[in-house]
Amino acid sequence: MQPAATNPTLTLIGVIAGWIICIAIIGAGLGWWYSKSDDRRLLLFKWFLSIPGILWLVHVMRYLKVRIDNAGGADYGAAYYGAISTAAIGVYFAMIWRRNIAGLVANPFGSLYDGGNEPMKPQAYYSSAEAKRKRGHYAEAIADIQGQLDKFPHDFAGQMMLAEIQAHDLHDLPTAAITIQRICHQPKHTNGNIASALNTLADWHLKYSADPDAARESLEQIMTQLPDTEFALLAEQRIAHLASRKHLADQHDRPRVAIPKGADNVGLMASSAHLAPAPADQAARAGELVEHLQAHPQDTEAREQLAIIYADHYRRLDLAANQLNQLINQPHQPARNVIHWLNLLADLQVRMGSPYETVVETLTQIIERYPNHAAATLARTTPRAGGRKSGAGSASDRIL
Repeated sequence: MQPAATNPTLTLIGVIAGWIICIAIIGAGLGWWYSKSDDRRLLLFKWFLSIPGILWLVHVMRYLKVRIDNAGGADYGAAYYGAISTAAIGVYFAMIWRRNIAGLVANPFGSLYDGGNEPMKPQAYYSSAEAKRKRGHYAEAIADIQGQLDKFPHDFAGQMMLAEIQAHDLHDLPTAAITIQRICHQPKHTNGNIASALNTLADWHLKYSADPDAARESLEQIMTQLPDTEFALLAEQRIAHLASRKHLADQHDRPRVAIPKGADNVGLMASSAHLAPAPADQAARAGELVEHLQAHPQDTEAREQLAIIYADHYRRLDLAANQLNQLINQPHQPARNVIHWLNLLADLQVRMGSPYETVVETLTQIIERYPNHAAATLARTTPRAGGRKSGAGSASDRIL
């Protein structure tokens, strides 16, 4: 049976396709090598020097093939010529590529210590600006910062440093406020950075100009720009505790306080009970807290204090639980705050003699709300059974 005849056209197409694939692979490899090179001109020069060596190697291979085919067997002359020529070509390539070959072996080990050839992520550097600022050269420091911001216009650290120099060192709070506003209107800044910048601006308004109204505007901007977030909630709570203008002015020019004369011979008195300060008027304090919460309903500190007064002074656990449940169910509250209020509610329930099952139900919410939190892990360590635990002190001693 004779073999089927091959189609010359198909054979030619196959050869051409093979060459195209080989050239494409070699070209892609050389392109990748060129893009990763630190000295591309030197690499091109080495490639140029390698061409004679490659041509010489091709000539030697063709010469050896012809000699072996003509001899029809072993040809010791061709073997010696091939060995000597191959060694010479190897020496020639080693002279050109010795550093690359050594780097190919050493770089994997060196990269364990120096990070290898991975390029560093571009970032701004402000060490020069910081040094000039410490020496009091504020104009030069600002120039250095602006030079970095020209390359990285949205860099948060650089813009905050610029605003701090303007507010703290140059006493130019209006310009610093403009810098902060520029940050707030730039894209790609995180909510945390925006809230931090506006809180810092509020601090500067209180510290340098004693202007609680301007500070309130900065905090209200957080609530407007970042609604329904933890940062907006914290800003609203901070607004509730802003000092008045008179209080800020008194901090700069504090009036003298007359200290009354104390009792003589305290150690000889039969009793010093009359010297103890009068107990605080809890009823009046509760009224103040209620009035304050009507103006600032998100003030968690005031609501927590009111809950404690309801429980300890008025013995009204229902009113205290209502205040704490408002805090517990308030959205965007951090886990640590919610856990604290749940433990506080459990403490008040124990002090007021609530059933053990009620305390268990309160503390179970920690596990249900935050199953992966450390407090939930602690909550699972104490058995449920056994009725009310005697001598229970704090919620951490009664976790489920």
